[in-house]
Amino acid sequence: MRLENGTWVLVVDGAKALVLENLTDGMDPNLRVVRKEENDAPDSRGEATTSPDQQGVRRQLDANDYHTFEEHRFAEAMADWLYKAAHRNRFDRLVVVAPPKVLGTLRQSLHKEVASRVVAEVPKTLTGHPVDQIERIVAEELAAA
Repeated sequence: MRLENGTWVLVVDGAKALVLENLTDGMDPNLRVVRKEENDAPDSRGEATTSPDQQGVRRQLDANDYHTFEEHRFAEAMADWLYKAAHRNRFDRLVVVAPPKVLGTLRQSLHKEVASRVVAEVPKTLTGHPVDQIERIVAEELAAA
């Protein structure tokens, strides 16, 4: 598979997200940034906090629970943004690049209108990479698929 012209690439983890668009063909991808997001939740390492559960009851969360909660919330927020973009026909094809845990959360959160546009998934963490490396790695992963 190749990264076609106009395909969006979502590179996301629990704290950062890049939405990129391929401006060229699959032989030599050229990704430009459409959107950049960062989870603005405070760093919770070593801290405990409270958060409402599904019934609205506040409960104590340790730092790991809070971090997981915030990652899940961030993935859901990105899924919601993608739904709005899909509804406005801003993209036809989507490649999702994320660590396996985040991929699982996204799969559950994506609206069927977005899920139907996902053409590939790459189970890797690439949010810390420069765009030119993301282009190369995604192209290699898709060619191998």
